[in-house]
Amino acid sequence: MQKKKALVILLLMIVLLPCLSVTAQPGEKRIQYPWGLKNSYFGLHMGYINYPFSAAQLEPGFVVESITVPHMAPRLILFGHQFNKYVSAQISYMRPVDWVTYKNINGDQSSHSVWMNVGGLTIATHFPLTKKLTVFGEAGLGVITRKGFEIDYKPVIKNATYATGLFGGALQYHLNKRWELQLSTAWSPANKKEKQPQITFYSAGFNYHLKELSKEKTTSNIRSGYYFAKHFIQASYTTNAPGYGVNDLFSKTLPLFWGGAAHLKEGFSVNYQRNVFHARKVFSLDWGAGMGFWRSRNNNDKFLTLSLYPVLRFTAFRSPKTDLFFEYTVAGPTYISKTLIDNETTGKKFTFYDAMGIGMFTGKKKNLNAGLRIAHFSNGNIFSENNGVKVPLTFSLGYVLN
Repeated sequence: MQKKKALVILLLMIVLLPCLSVTAQPGEKRIQYPWGLKNSYFGLHMGYINYPFSAAQLEPGFVVESITVPHMAPRLILFGHQFNKYVSAQISYMRPVDWVTYKNINGDQSSHSVWMNVGGLTIATHFPLTKKLTVFGEAGLGVITRKGFEIDYKPVIKNATYATGLFGGALQYHLNKRWELQLSTAWSPANKKEKQPQITFYSAGFNYHLKELSKEKTTSNIRSGYYFAKHFIQASYTTNAPGYGVNDLFSKTLPLFWGGAAHLKEGFSVNYQRNVFHARKVFSLDWGAGMGFWRSRNNNDKFLTLSLYPVLRFTAFRSPKTDLFFEYTVAGPTYISKTLIDNETTGKKFTFYDAMGIGMFTGKKKNLNAGLRIAHFSNGNIFSENNGVKVPLTFSLGYVLN
């Protein structure tokens, strides 16, 4: 499931970054990048990861016939900020594309996977070599999360979550003010107590920087006149009456979203969204806050969620009275009141909210909102238990406040 999440984030970055460079309608603060995004950057780096898993990770009493260790891996720079020419800080996420596989434990003729990811919070120092070339070194906190497995309720490889060091270096080539290419490496030491091998990563990729939009560019679109709702409230009802076909379509047939081991039967939620940036016509970025009350399908488990989340909205069709859009929400920090849902362990009470849907703004002043979406709760593997919650079709009605 998390492989799909990494692929979707990659897809969003490829689609989103060119849209962000399109200048928006001037005359208001929302046409310029918000304070928190100015001089910030995002990145994608693909490469080779080495983490020599072996029989040393097994608990006493177990032997293995063979071990497969895949080496392709992405590292995502989820958010970076350039403080000045020489110093930046970044939050990163790194994991293999496929999991380590242990085959035939004690002759059981079965395969068992061990997944692992590395979260990072590092400080980077930059040293310009020429106008186009820069080298930098990074150091900081790494958080290793590993999910092992059991046989007959006995741990074979134990779960592990711990803090460690994360170090690296890179050579950057600046194509222009926004785009740079990068060759890099990262390293995290072994941990004998947790039986975790060292991690070494080599990659090539790119970073995209959000530079302040020039006055000339914003002024050039002064007459665009496209409508972007400033803020609105929304009431929603979720039901599994139509089934989970839409969820399965986009989590299995078209891997653009995620499913979940726990299934919801119904729910009620209220949300508030506020636009913080919009481009000239298509792209806009909102921040949202929501509260949901939910009931699960099998055990009738009831629980509450409180979420803060970003909304990436792409308005594909516009007319004088109706605008149609596609929206995507990813990794919205969420409090979830129950962690055992339909006998599925979903992790801790901190999780993330993701959603994907379509909608419209309509009416004489486009102050009415309606939408249809699917959603998902999971912790992104920051905890060893992460079975996820599948949220079926949600119908929403809203009213624009501005």
